[in-house]
Parts: sequence; structure tokens; C-alpha cells
Amino acid sequence: MMIVGITGGIGSGKSKVMAFFEQKGAPCFFADRTGHEVLEQDHRVVDAIKKLFGAALYDDNNVLDRKKLSAIVFDDPKQLDALNKIVHPAVAKAFDAFCKAHLDAPIIFKEAAILFETGGDRFCDKTLLITAPEKLRIARVKKRDQRSEESIKARMEHQWPDEKKIPLADFVIVNENWDQTLLQLEAVYQSLLAEVL
Repeated sequence: MMIVGITGGIGSGKSKVMAFFEQKGAPCFFADRTGHEVLEQDHRVVDAIKKLFGAALYDDNNVLDRKKLSAIVFDDPKQLDALNKIVHPAVAKAFDAFCKAHLDAPIIFKEAAILFETGGDRFCDKTLLITAPEKLRIARVKKRDQRSEESIKARMEHQWPDEKKIPLADFVIVNENWDQTLLQLEAVYQSLLAEVL
């Protein structure tokens, strides 16, 4: 089994890229989505968040106020690190279970926005970095999330710039034109299949 890490900054198009691999029938694990899920569904994580940041972040149904949590951690690197130390082990455990459930798959794709930043690339056999010009990424996120440009740029500051990640990646795709991106993705997929089949 080959594990391929898919990464890229906010607005780069990781979700669309993962959808491409899902359509190929490959198992796809979404680390960021799983991170959101454990914040409400994993009782150990919920208890740790309440203890560290306050029970008021959750309502009576254990639904997390993500905006409040973001306001706390994105302005304070120590708080963000503390949050990551709670969430990342839970996501890693979920990924282990995912791999065990797909032992017969030749390739598993794992999406993670901060793959290189957290050292997660060490646990991948190959890595694929999705990039796009910053203006385009901001426009995409504005349209998708109705966020302000300031808040998007603040999120970007917590991710490494592409220039730092490009030398670390096995494959790099610039996702400006989706038709061109599809051609590149197909080439990457065939290259990966040739290694495992």
C-alpha cells in the first residue's frame, strides 16, 4: 500500500483534487475534515478542549463555536500549538483505522493542509503539492466561505509559503485552469499506479 499525501494552502483546490482521486475509486482520507469531526465527536478531545479553552465554547449539544475557538488560537501561536497537540493525535488514530480498513487498496490518498508543517510527510510514501496564485486562492475562499480578505490572509500566515514546500514535494501541480489540472492529475495518477501495480 502506498500512502500519498495531498497538501496545499487554503484555496489551492485540495478538495477538488481529492474528488478526482475518489472518482478513480481510491480511498481518500480528509485530515482537515476529520479534525473538525473529532472536535465534536471524540469525547476525549471535547473534554480536553473544554478544560483548556473553556466549556463555553460548546453549546448544550456539544456543538463547537468554531469562530470563538479560531479567535483564540489564530492570534496566539502557543494556544494554536496546544490545540494541535489535542487534535493531531486523534486524527492520526483515525487515519490508522482508515488504513486498516483499506489494506487491499494499492494507493491511499491523505489530504492535509499542513502536511509539511507538522512533519506528516514523513508518514507518506509520496507527496503532491497543489499550488495556485495567492490572489486566486483568496478569491476562491471569499466565494466559498464568505470570509474577509483579512481573515483569509491570517489563516495563510499559519501555513508555509509554497516556495518552502515545493522542494519537499514529489509532485507539484499549479491549479489555475482546471482542465490543465485534470491532465496533470491523470499523469500523476498513472505514474503512481505504475509504481504499485
